[in-house]
Amino acid sequence: MASDDAPTPADATPASAPTDPEAVIPFVLDIPEDQVADLHERLRRARLAEPEPVDDWSQGIPSAMVEELARTWVEEYDVAALQAELNGLGQHRTEIDGLGIHFLHVQSPRDDAQPLLITHGWPGSVVEFLDVLGPLTDPGDPSEPAFHVVAPSLPGFGFSDKPTTTGWTVDHVADAWVVLMSRLGYPRFLAQGGDWGAMVTTALGVRHPDRVAMLHTTMPLATRPEGARDEDLPESEQRWLAQAREFRETGSGYSGQQRTRPQTLGYALVDSPVGQLAWIAEKFGVWTDGGLASVERRRLLDNVAVYWFGASGASSARLYWESFGGGGRRAEVTVPSAVSVFPAEMAKMPRSWVEARYTDLRRWSVLDRGGHFASMEVPEVFVAELRESFRGVVC
Repeated sequence: MASDDAPTPADATPASAPTDPEAVIPFVLDIPEDQVADLHERLRRARLAEPEPVDDWSQGIPSAMVEELARTWVEEYDVAALQAELNGLGQHRTEIDGLGIHFLHVQSPRDDAQPLLITHGWPGSVVEFLDVLGPLTDPGDPSEPAFHVVAPSLPGFGFSDKPTTTGWTVDHVADAWVVLMSRLGYPRFLAQGGDWGAMVTTALGVRHPDRVAMLHTTMPLATRPEGARDEDLPESEQRWLAQAREFRETGSGYSGQQRTRPQTLGYALVDSPVGQLAWIAEKFGVWTDGGLASVERRRLLDNVAVYWFGASGASSARLYWESFGGGGRRAEVTVPSAVSVFPAEMAKMPRSWVEARYTDLRRWSVLDRGGHFASMEVPEVFVAELRESFRGVVC
């Protein structure tokens, strides 16, 4: 399957497409049957690596787990259900700086709902938010805040276009999101994100403080304040820093590859569904609070399917190449901020470090369950955190 064989839905644009490049166009996902058949054929004849000579995940995701996930993808997974769900939510695309951006725009029935821009990371997608969109947009209880949710696919991810030139850094994405929200009629908005979404959300607060009423992140990025000593921190936060050091030493190989040679890696991911599956599933196995069982199997495969059918193995990895080393942990964030710390997050920062950068930290919450993919692992906790963080904020 060539790189340009990613699905091109027949109903993605109206019969008479608008000539205005700034138009917001409805998008209908329609993955051709021959692409589904091709996926199944590749999975059935996949050549797996031999079993690992260890009894844990220290060498990566176990062979038996990959074999079982691949079998489930062929025999039990229903891509039509994902298509119907996404198409029922309200998908759109619009062109920003020459690049087509895909996004969900799920509006609340409430008159008092506030606009919320929510950004995924890697190896995530808009699938991360499918189980929280309903409670966020229509909580049922009128005393709970409601939101109009905009969830874009990062450039090179999902069903957004793949950049053909360099320069699509985190800062560029943040600037593009401001354009997107303007086109949707939201001059001011709330912003949320984890992983790359945390970096984009933080960049929004730095670069566009007039547009962001408040931000929330599960992964604040900060550097050690001058003169700060580990021994002065609470014991729990000292453990966080030790865990972060261990992650850098033993768990960050994926990052080194994606930020230095994303193109080379991409050939394997775009050509092999088992390769793409294992590359993503390993992270869901080790970055969650409880392993792969923490996330519904269907949702894990929904997420992998978005990468496979979007052929985004290389293009998603390039965000690492574009954005690493840009000094994104230093610029002061002055907009009101909230942080939720989930226990299995792999990079947890001490509160004092975060407060030194996010200078108007309104809420700091340390949770007792959940991990890097909190909106998928513990959706009810994730929703509660956003409600409490943004309660009473009017854009």
